[in-house]
Amino acid sequence: MIVNVTGVLYRWESRRDDWYFIPLPEEVSADIREVPRPGRGFGSIPVEVTIGSSRWRTSIFPDAGRGVYVLPLKRSVREREGISDGDAVRARLDVFDG
Repeated sequence: MIVNVTGVLYRWESRRDDWYFIPLPEEVSADIREVPRPGRGFGSIPVEVTIGSSRWRTSIFPDAGRGVYVLPLKRSVREREGISDGDAVRARLDVFDG
């Protein structure tokens, strides 16, 4: 499943270190939830992400408070792509089914 999303980057306030995430839209999160998958740690789902010229593999995670999946965005990508807290970010996700 390939999806294109836009979300506003936010800093996870529960941690002292810098963890940043992009929330996926509700309808995209619902579509991802519908695909049966084997259980993984923290409900994570492996993805390949493209933002600008950056491409890498990571996992998305369910955020119970928001009711959507969130995409972690590491510092190296934020710096390379010039992304800051509060920016709207466009991403292409190749969501792995198995």
